[in-house]
Amino acid sequence: MRRFSAVLAVASLLVAACAPPWTGPRLPMEAPPDASGEGPWGPMVAAANPMAVEAGMQILNAGGSAVDAAVAVQAVLGLVEPQSSGLGGGAFMVHFDAESGAVTVYDGRETAPAAATPELFMENGEPMGFREAVLSGRSTGAPGAVAMLDMAHREHGRLQWRDLFTEAERLARDGFPIPPRMGAQLNSEAPQAHTPWAEAYFERPDGSRPQIGETWRNPAYAETVRTLAEEGAEAFYEGRIAREIVEAVHAGDNPGLLTLGDLAAYEPIRREALCRPYRVHVVCVPPPPSSGVALLQLLAMAEHTTDIQAGPDAPEAWVAFARLQRLMYADRDLYVGDPAFVTVPVAGLLDPAYVASRAALVPTVNGPVEAGTPPGSPYVALDTTAEVAGTSHFVIVDRWGDAVSMTTTVESGFGSGRMAAGFFLNNQLTDFAFSPIDAAGRPAANAVAPGKRPRSSMAPVIVLDRQGRLVALLGSPGGNSILAYNAKALIGVLDWNLSMQAAFDQPNLVVRGSSVGADTELFADPVRDALAAAGAPLRPNATETSGLHGGIWRDGRWDMGADRRRDGVARAD
Repeated sequence: MRRFSAVLAVASLLVAACAPPWTGPRLPMEAPPDASGEGPWGPMVAAANPMAVEAGMQILNAGGSAVDAAVAVQAVLGLVEPQSSGLGGGAFMVHFDAESGAVTVYDGRETAPAAATPELFMENGEPMGFREAVLSGRSTGAPGAVAMLDMAHREHGRLQWRDLFTEAERLARDGFPIPPRMGAQLNSEAPQAHTPWAEAYFERPDGSRPQIGETWRNPAYAETVRTLAEEGAEAFYEGRIAREIVEAVHAGDNPGLLTLGDLAAYEPIRREALCRPYRVHVVCVPPPPSSGVALLQLLAMAEHTTDIQAGPDAPEAWVAFARLQRLMYADRDLYVGDPAFVTVPVAGLLDPAYVASRAALVPTVNGPVEAGTPPGSPYVALDTTAEVAGTSHFVIVDRWGDAVSMTTTVESGFGSGRMAAGFFLNNQLTDFAFSPIDAAGRPAANAVAPGKRPRSSMAPVIVLDRQGRLVALLGSPGGNSILAYNAKALIGVLDWNLSMQAAFDQPNLVVRGSSVGADTELFADPVRDALAAAGAPLRPNATETSGLHGGIWRDGRWDMGADRRRDGVARAD
């Protein structure tokens, strides 16, 4: 039997040494009113598909924990939202334990094969084309979502693992209505929707494809989740499923390097959450290789930027937000990588003096900016990798007040376009820097290496009050834009006192270097004019948008939100 906990204590200590978490007072949440655990805290689920939400609520109402429900939600999302996440991908989970007040990160990020080299995506001395790389077998890393969920379940589960896949198996076997987003993407011109694997799954004998609302079945997926239920997570990494994964990776003209040994060796990592105060709250995110540190840096700079507090209708607030993003992304793109392989100056990026120095630049930022030099910064190359957005986010609170905020992904839409055992495989390795060094010979912090985890923009959030009690939880898909989407939502609920839904409904604005994307039509003319004058002329989001889900505890109830830009819903019983 695989043991997923062997390296965890050491990994946790290494992360803690790099970036000690906030150590303010932590008090448990108020005890539920009776021994049954029925209380005001839950159950609640917000996720990107109603069928996944229903699966999670079934588990919660059967006495399951937030982690139990997360297993069920992910199993259904992998079936009904395969363009975004699934068993063949990875995830970051932030977990809140109401009794102890502990916030823990479970890192299920994919890893590069043992045979990978820094030149994985180089050909004849030049970087591969992005599309070619995505569709190749080289793009797939060892999937981590199943192992990570197994680890979290062993520590926080209340129901048996075998009971968490029933709804996913039923839907896959008996059929489910094609959701709007899945239907649109499987009928799109996206190359991953037209690979031999996608054609075999989506196309009927006459060449037609299912439309939105039609019933669709996936018997191979039903068999996979049945196997996981009966045999445990080990069955994913050893045996038939593992063999099918490796066969798919090695098929075709541009095979990959992933082996059965790489799958058998995969280990999730339990990490200490990276928590920092923001005004009267404490915001917790995953540490690197997640880019959560960049989100905390933006919030820290926002505390020095009074224009942010002018409110959602104020042009000066949006201008400040655009400038803060440029500063944040410049630092993130240079420094963040896998801390097991490179020095990530987490403490330096959040150092109060450094934050203040960066925030002082806000009034002068009218275009792309260079990264700063935080304390402890290494000599590394800039990496502006295009992190494509085929991702999902969900939040769960159970009746005991325990909570999960989880971002999960196969990377691009339908991942690499390759399938095994009824699910799509990730193309997460294209999150690495394609060029291992720059023209000056500086190494990229996010270069490929054997066993390394690529940098991720996934940054699930849990918010506490200064007594360590759960206040809010949220997150979003969106590739590199995740950081902007999460920051918008946090500023909306914590600074502008908006409801969670109103915060999500605010226009999106993503400003990274010279790239500017926005929900252009949702901004008032004075805001558009002000942004253009500040060097951020609005352009429509090109290929992807937010999928925010979350909730905030207000007035004795969960004030929840589900991004109207996707198929999600929020439900509390």
